Amino acid sequence: MTQTYRVPFYDLRDVHTVTGVQPDIDAALLRVAASGRFILGPEVAIFEERFAEYCGNTHCVAVGSGLDALHLTLRALEVGEGDEVIVPSHTYIATWLAVSACGATPVPVEPGDPGRGGPEAFLLDPDRLEAALTPRTKAVMPVHLYGHPVDLDTVEAFADRHGLPVVEDAAQAHGARYRGRRIGSGFAAAFSFYPGKNLGAFGDGGAVVTSDAELADRLRLLRNYGSQEKYRHLLRGVNSRLDELQAAVLSVKLPLLDSWNNRRRQIAGRYTESLSSLPGIDLPAVADGVEPVWHQYVVRSPHREHLRKQLAEAGVETLLHYPVAIHESGAYAAGGLLPPAVLPHAEQLANEVLSLPIGPHLSEEEVGVVISAMRSAVPGSLEKDSLAPLLSGLAL
Repeated sequence: MTQTYRVPFYDLRDVHTVTGVQPDIDAALLRVAASGRFILGPEVAIFEERFAEYCGNTHCVAVGSGLDALHLTLRALEVGEGDEVIVPSHTYIATWLAVSACGATPVPVEPGDPGRGGPEAFLLDPDRLEAALTPRTKAVMPVHLYGHPVDLDTVEAFADRHGLPVVEDAAQAHGARYRGRRIGSGFAAAFSFYPGKNLGAFGDGGAVVTSDAELADRLRLLRNYGSQEKYRHLLRGVNSRLDELQAAVLSVKLPLLDSWNNRRRQIAGRYTESLSSLPGIDLPAVADGVEPVWHQYVVRSPHREHLRKQLAEAGVETLLHYPVAIHESGAYAAGGLLPPAVLPHAEQLANEVLSLPIGPHLSEEEVGVVISAMRSAVPGSLEKDSLAPLLSGLAL
């Protein structure tokens, strides 16, 4: 029997109804249905223009998924057989699959030491990039995981020294900022519009935002069978086109994205303030100079499974992002990595990460339920908090 949660992890029906956006979405869908235009029509063109402007960039090419956005960008950069692309060891598998789809090899780089905590605990550690470089390295693909920007200055400095393009995996970072500039304002960033993203469609979708006109032109060819004019194919392309219905939905949601992200920040702030005293729980940290958008609020615990069970019994649904290190999954465990992966940090994270509910639809009461469940589930937390006023009174 399916469990009913007091606080579901993420329910799109709640997002649309609580935020009041559902009527506008319905109207947009009906408008497209009545138009008779469903592929590469005006809705896609309008959304591409608006999303590029939102990101602070000049070109946006909308495609069928976030994976396609990554894969086609690498193809447009002529990454292929025998090449290598530097990727994080801890990420969603799509980052690696995009490299493999080109015939290239993903070369994983570990995050910072999880034992030391801090924002580097989840993200690609740029100090490890030099060790991953070989004569076959063709690109660097950092991931703004969970909505927290990576250290782009250091990554880009490394790439510049070695003449490498940086392709940002921004699938979880819609609206995030790094030192004042939007993620997506640089050379190339790939976004996903999977329904559960901060900016999500009603199905799969993705886009590449770029400052490079030549890259954008090549991507437009690749997404549409390699064709700019029907039946005249300049490249061996694919069929990966964001459809008009999805573009219309995204155009409705885009003006609300910043306010929705602000609500996520409020919830993240409340979690951090209320849970910081819990023993044995590592909370996500924020690096200086960045504005994350909290696609996920991920805590870590060596007792993750016990904690998750306790939360479920209290009616709080949680998810794991991600429970299997990619190099240990069936897709890559059999080989294909150079050198064979020894990635203890990724393995540790896979065993410890736990994502708490977060989203613009959550009420203050629901956030309070999550906090109360966490405090009850962690042994010693209530006792520690109850002693705090007494101990503060004894301070000299």
